[in-house]
Amino acid sequence: MKKVTAKDVADACGFSTAAVSRAFRKGSPISDAMRETILRTSREMGYVSPSARSVAAMTTGTITLVTGSLENPFYPLVASALSQEIQARGRRMILHAAPPGSDVDSLLGQVLDLKSDATIVTSSLMSSRIAKACRDHAMPVVLFNRVQPDLGMTAVTCDNYGGGRLVAQRFAATGRTRIAMIGGRADTSTQLERARGFRDALEEAGLDLRHHVTGSYRYAPAFEAMSELLAVPGDIDAVFCVNDIMALAAVDAARARGVRIPDDVAVIGFDDIPMAAWPSYDLTTVRQPLNRMVNETLDLIDTLLRDKGSKGAIRIMPVRLIERGSA
Repeated sequence: MKKVTAKDVADACGFSTAAVSRAFRKGSPISDAMRETILRTSREMGYVSPSARSVAAMTTGTITLVTGSLENPFYPLVASALSQEIQARGRRMILHAAPPGSDVDSLLGQVLDLKSDATIVTSSLMSSRIAKACRDHAMPVVLFNRVQPDLGMTAVTCDNYGGGRLVAQRFAATGRTRIAMIGGRADTSTQLERARGFRDALEEAGLDLRHHVTGSYRYAPAFEAMSELLAVPGDIDAVFCVNDIMALAAVDAARARGVRIPDDVAVIGFDDIPMAAWPSYDLTTVRQPLNRMVNETLDLIDTLLRDKGSKGAIRIMPVRLIERGSA
């Protein structure tokens, strides 16, 4: 079969070959109507521009990682672990990180333009469109440590619900009764599941959640939230922070007020980032099985690439409580 050329498309559209070339370059001087006609005709005739062929050659064998802001130390850990394992499996990783204050949907155009073999999405927002858009473009996509209400979803996540239960059980076992929680964003699956498990286990132990404040998964808001919780001396004796960076902020806020950790207030986090083990924090936290989650994610991608008809699947990895000196 004869290879379709730019001249073939130009003849079919009634335009020049230069116009065809411009239609495939973003920002080039061409009307929207002319560009749409050329692109539609190109699809119908099976024409692929040289620039698209070049991008395809560069992105073959790549996996795109889409992540939220890298301010949270957990996400660089995820990116590093994925990058190493992807390389070990003979592929390359392309990283897209959303700017602070933006969600991963802002990266949708870049992800679809590059046409990697597959995409991994780590942002925990429930409402992101990026997973569905990738599937609509026949690009396999796996959600990492997040879920969303989507029957076609493929995801690998830690047991966020079970982790929340472990924290509540620890507080109950150590006699804590005046309990607070510093949560993240309400529109994230990690927040919803960790908080649900925590509340359920508190109720089973006959305990109430005295305060639930928001730290937005970030250090500064969590520091302020913890300071407010400590404004009334003796009001709380335990705090669950739904990620470690907020737990570190809680420890610092307590020290700034002369509150002893864990004598006066116990603090437990979630993720087990490297800073949690620093002697200055010695943070009790819930550890995610990061390496196992990475391998499960890439195994699912191999399955999706091999079997285009594969249905969505969710794999939930067990977590464990790492007992240190803060609780």
